Amino acid sequence: MVAPALRFSGPVLPDGEPRTLSVVDGRVTYDPVAGSERAVDGWIVPGLVDAHCHLGLDDDGAISREATEEQAVADRDAGALLIRDCGSAADTSWVHEREDLPRLIRAGRHIARTRRYIRNYAHEVEPEELASVVAREAERGDGWVKLVGDWISRDAGDLAPSFPEEAFAEAIRVAHEHGARVTAHCFGHEVLAGLLEAGIDCIEHGTGLHPDQVETMAARGVALVPTVMQLDKFPQYAAAGRAKFPAYTSTITDLYIRRRDTVMAAYEAGVALYAGSDGGGISRHGNIAGEVIAMTALGLPADYALGAASWRAREWLGWNAGLEEGAPADFVVYDTDPLEDLSVLLRPAAVVLRGRVVA
Repeated sequence: MVAPALRFSGPVLPDGEPRTLSVVDGRVTYDPVAGSERAVDGWIVPGLVDAHCHLGLDDDGAISREATEEQAVADRDAGALLIRDCGSAADTSWVHEREDLPRLIRAGRHIARTRRYIRNYAHEVEPEELASVVAREAERGDGWVKLVGDWISRDAGDLAPSFPEEAFAEAIRVAHEHGARVTAHCFGHEVLAGLLEAGIDCIEHGTGLHPDQVETMAARGVALVPTVMQLDKFPQYAAAGRAKFPAYTSTITDLYIRRRDTVMAAYEAGVALYAGSDGGGISRHGNIAGEVIAMTALGLPADYALGAASWRAREWLGWNAGLEEGAPADFVVYDTDPLEDLSVLLRPAAVVLRGRVVA
């Protein structure tokens, strides 16, 4: 027996025009559908996007499929229907086969300098190996590669670039040659100039950005995923390093103090910002709404922050930005206008993925 078409009514973002939307064979249509079944009315938002998430990862590294599924379901039920997995020690390619789990864009496993990142998370390599490992991850992933741009150096006692500029440049060239875009974890300032000069596609966190660098990013179309909720953990990192690494503590504290000015400078320069919860490891899954709210707390407009986690992010990652005729039926319904009160994002009335109500 074929299930009846589902019918949803309400303002459809981003333009907010009241529409009656039906779902037929997993696609959106605005044509009347005979015998369609009324589902949920409310404010309809294109499926949310978590642009910096880590499925299959916890504090100690890779986790089981069962635990990974729990993470993915938590993200899905919170409305995140498209995830850019920004580095995982687990092979999560099997998620592609699950119709009930979010659509996934994998960046493969983090690539870091030997003994310069979280244990059990990354491929740990030396500069001469970097490009070859990047080539391998570019082939294994879904069009992205994730580098660890900087991390604490025990020798320097502070944040320092993971690799020399020439090694980064060759790695980025090789990734692009293999059809993959490149992003990098970057807390500090020193690593950024070489990455931007080498043609990197995206910066994660970006707390060390200076005004001239945000201008460069805007001019070259380099995206920023600021992971604002993650930045709120900087005081913990500073406190943990105070006894052994006072210079690191000073740097992290300064980056934390300037975080609002940094993010707003990027926004005002025209850098494209996207929302990422950093779910995985020490951050919980299912909180993309918290990231949108945190972005507005720094000063970003509500429509910009929501777009950074929905229609703009979908377009950036190669998916339908909005819910035009024939688009995949991936959307979230809310009881009230999220642009008037973003806290409603914490309480979806319905989550529709691939044309099915899944939450």
